[in-house]
Amino acid sequence: MPGPGTFGPSSLPASPRCWKLHIVRQLQQRDRRQKTMFLDLVEAYHRLLEKSDLLAHFTEKLPPELPNDPVHLPSGEEEARPVPDSCPSARGLQEEMGGGLARSSWSCGEMAYQVVEKNRALSAQDGLLEEQRGRLAALEARARELEEMRQWLAQRVAGQQDRITEGKEAYDTLRAHASHQQGALRQLEEEGRELVERLVRVKMQAAEDQNYRNERIDRVKQARLSKELKKAVKKTVNITETIDPPAIPEPPPRKQDLLEVEACEKRWKRPFRSASATSMTLTRCMDVMKGLLDFRKRRGHSVSGLPEARYPSIPVRGVSCLPARAQDVQEAHHSEVNAVCFSSNSSLLATGGADRLIHLWNVVGGLLEADQTLEGAGGSVTSLEFEPSGCFLLAATYNKAAQLWKVGESQSKETLSGHTDKVTAAKFKLTRQQAVTGSRDRTVKEWDLNKASCSRTIDGLSYCNDVVCGDHLIISGHNDQKIRFWDSRVPRCIQVIPVEGKVTSLSISSDQLHLLSCSRDDTLKVIDLRANNIRQVFRADGFKCGSDWTKAVFRPLLPPSLSGSR
Repeated sequence: MPGPGTFGPSSLPASPRCWKLHIVRQLQQRDRRQKTMFLDLVEAYHRLLEKSDLLAHFTEKLPPELPNDPVHLPSGEEEARPVPDSCPSARGLQEEMGGGLARSSWSCGEMAYQVVEKNRALSAQDGLLEEQRGRLAALEARARELEEMRQWLAQRVAGQQDRITEGKEAYDTLRAHASHQQGALRQLEEEGRELVERLVRVKMQAAEDQNYRNERIDRVKQARLSKELKKAVKKTVNITETIDPPAIPEPPPRKQDLLEVEACEKRWKRPFRSASATSMTLTRCMDVMKGLLDFRKRRGHSVSGLPEARYPSIPVRGVSCLPARAQDVQEAHHSEVNAVCFSSNSSLLATGGADRLIHLWNVVGGLLEADQTLEGAGGSVTSLEFEPSGCFLLAATYNKAAQLWKVGESQSKETLSGHTDKVTAAKFKLTRQQAVTGSRDRTVKEWDLNKASCSRTIDGLSYCNDVVCGDHLIISGHNDQKIRFWDSRVPRCIQVIPVEGKVTSLSISSDQLHLLSCSRDDTLKVIDLRANNIRQVFRADGFKCGSDWTKAVFRPLLPPSLSGSR
């Protein structure tokens, strides 16, 4: 602990600004204490001088000293003479003076030491004071910076609150406007529904009137054809095998016939309003023409000189009729439906759309029942095909890949990646162990599904829209108006069939003898795969191949017949 004349850190005040005043106060107290001690020392010294003078006076009154007395020392170096034992008071006074001088000397030394220690402590305190002043200045500067930052943040908070208030007012305004617009939209929707209902009623009435007129025209035409047939039965036609009969000029058409034909043409060119009337007319016309042809063959017994090539007959329909109404309608996708495919037994239907979803539907009694939704396609689904067993589904997507799904599982089993552009078609080969894909990167790839790897890449030379597969045959349709044939065992194209428009789709018959193609020249073509030539071309008024993804397919589970296009 520090002594009565010292001070330590524990005695310092808490505030640095009062340290100097406190130190000055401590120094003043020390000066007062030392001054008091020095005054006491001076007083004791004066008493000693007085006692010394008294002792000198007593000494003068003593008898002369003996010869053996010590020699007098020079002035300033003279020691105290021994006092004879006969003067006890002088001896006591001398001892008292010696003790006082010793105590004074010890007190002066101690006080000098304390003065040195105090000076050293004062220097240390001055250094500590300067350090604390520097820290205080730094803290004051930091406090000023923090105060400025606080003021800046307060200004920002005030600005943000103003903007929030403005945004809230704008939001309230927009909300009120949106409510008003929703009310107006609901009113417009109601008006639109009323207009649609009125239009439907008008169209239905117009359709009924048109059907009535068509029935009348059909009855007139049927009566006229019956008359002509009766006249033709009464006539005899002779045909010889060696001499060709002279060409008999046809009589000029009557004006009434021209008007009737023109009316029929107008009726066929306009949208179909009644499936029953149209089907009845087509059926009667075909029966009449068939009777005429059979009659001529029986009567003439014509024989051709050259044998004709024998082909399996392909049922032909000159014009197909749109159904009168949809058998079932389902809200399947949130966006466009790009691909539709039936399983081999037609009990399961798969649909794929631009919403990257694949829906599976059970076909029960001509109606669709939702079965499963397959998620995880990386892009719009462009093509779907079931494996022949119906257990696996292959999908082509716009994310430059094709995906293999197992029916009943929600996650894809394999992803076939390797194309550098959108995949437009993906088809199984004869078994699920192999598949073929076509892409906009002008390549056709063969895949080993067991390894999920590409086994062969074919340079298709043009944008590939669709592919189909046979035993060892791959057929691809391209944008350059060509159908190319590839053999899996040969590294080159073995056959090219040109058409008059971009090929949009290909479909192979169940017996793999015929190929159906759809192209942008608004025609469907049947190709005989044994002779690799176009067998038949189908056209119809009103049929348009309106896009590069229009599809035409053979109807499954029935003799090959055209199912239609989308």
